[in-house]
Amino acid sequence: MSSKILAVIPARGGSKGLPGKNLLPLAGVPLIGYAIACGEALPSVARTIVTTDDRGIANTARALGGDVPFIRPAELAQDDTPMAPVIQHALAEVERQEGVSYDGVLLLDPTSPARDPHHIDQAILQFDARPDLDGVVAVSAPFFDPLWVGIEEAEDGTMRRFFPEAAGVTRRQGNPRRYLRVNGSFYLWRSAFVRRLKSNWLDEGVFAPFEIPEAEAFSIDDESEFRMIEALAAGGFVRLPAVPTEET
Repeated sequence: MSSKILAVIPARGGSKGLPGKNLLPLAGVPLIGYAIACGEALPSVARTIVTTDDRGIANTARALGGDVPFIRPAELAQDDTPMAPVIQHALAEVERQEGVSYDGVLLLDPTSPARDPHHIDQAILQFDARPDLDGVVAVSAPFFDPLWVGIEEAEDGTMRRFFPEAAGVTRRQGNPRRYLRVNGSFYLWRSAFVRRLKSNWLDEGVFAPFEIPEAEAFSIDDESEFRMIEALAAGGFVRLPAVPTEET
């Protein structure tokens, strides 16, 4: 039996690292448009909503076909607001409005525009097949090998290996371990886990990794990263999904 999944797109109005980032045009489309298009392209998702405190973002999201069923309370849109209460509020509000319960929550941050809906559909299949899990989370293999190049600065100002087990490894290919990173492209959690989540999801549940290509995992937190993905997209190195044009 397939799960009833709510996709949630968090889009706060304030941003210190990159002001107005959710509405920045990438290849002519506001960043939030890619997240909306991704959610709508997923047949396994029952509903995709945007949670924002900003009416300008809400209006743009609606113009792009987005569903904005409420304006997020200001106390859940501060610089130091963790994601847990934001997602909990979105789930509770949608379930209250609809009078139904959802089985899972899919978090789609607007700052990861290159995600592939096909991969998320596969992750949802894995989610349905593993009821023992609290969720399935996107990961990718970084372009650098942290075991091979990872160092830390010692008290005397010299550097030493961050991973002592790498001692004796003389070439990158000789690394006996393969590292993956949580890349933020998507998080798929059971609703029961979301409701009980207190602080850090990774410390509070049991999850399976779903690996996607590192290029697809590109995320934007500052202007340099935004300019980089602009260049990569223009050069054809990063594929952006098609987004419907704004309604008039």
